[in-house]
Amino acid sequence: MIHTQANDNTPRGAFSVREFCQWAGIGRTAFYEEIKTGRLAAKKFGKRTLIPIAEAHRWLEGLPVLSKD
Repeated sequence: MIHTQANDNTPRGAFSVREFCQWAGIGRTAFYEEIKTGRLAAKKFGKRTLIPIAEAHRWLEGLPVLSKD
């Protein structure tokens, strides 16, 4: 899946923290907890924190499956 910015057909390579949180449906506190525990890897570019799209999908696929019990 290729992600694009609104009104832009240029493929995106990474999410900002805000974009990732919106995409994943989690808050910033949960985001930073995932980074702290090592379950999610982020990159730094100057002051910006970026989450590569591939890493976002790896993180999502690694979440536990909800059991029916």
